[in-house]
Amino acid sequence: MKETHQMDPKGLIREAYRIDGITAEDCRTIFLDWALTLPVEVDNGHAIETMLELHGIEGHPMTKVLREGLNTLQQPRRRGGASGRGRSSH
Repeated sequence: MKETHQMDPKGLIREAYRIDGITAEDCRTIFLDWALTLPVEVDNGHAIETMLELHGIEGHPMTKVLREGLNTLQQPRRRGGASGRGRSSH
């Protein structure tokens, strides 16, 4: 039986690291599938960090994709609508 992790129950990230010659595009597709299957209550940033700790191999395209995902989560988001505009003192 294959070992799975609670943050990667289907083993998608684990298996991506085992595929010889995997491309960045393949990794992005796998990452998206993995991210969409995470339970709502799971902190995505923590899940990505966990996958990097378990599997992160320097120079592997999945490591790059995971880091990009983590960086995207950490970037400040623009707030739109009334909450994005400062209150004027008119």
